[in-house]
Amino acid sequence: MRIRFGALAILFVAARALVTAQAPPPKADLVMVAGCLREQPAGTWRVVNATDPKPSNAVAPAGDELSTIPKSGTRQFQLIGVSVFDLPSYKDQTVVLKGLLVPASPVNRLNITSMARLSATCEPPK
Repeated sequence: MRIRFGALAILFVAARALVTAQAPPPKADLVMVAGCLREQPAGTWRVVNATDPKPSNAVAPAGDELSTIPKSGTRQFQLIGVSVFDLPSYKDQTVVLKGLLVPASPVNRLNITSMARLSATCEPPK
């Protein structure tokens, strides 16, 4: 069986395009944010008046770390992966959340890995 140079070149270009098209998705960053937990609209959870995301790990913050975390900011994140957390019991309270930051439009998302209460009330935005 003879393969002509032109056919071989086309196969090479097609194989290269296939490999390029299957590049891995960008890595999601583990971050920590603090802010006010709100249900808006019903069944959709957000943290509002939130701090800027800071690099972190997935482990819940230690007690001594909680006292040093700013409680509010100007950011907002839609929360995903919430089914394992009892969010209604933290509604309208200031919380610290850790998770995977998922860039999205119009609101970035946060896939939660841990959560802790900072305050029983929400702080005003900074």
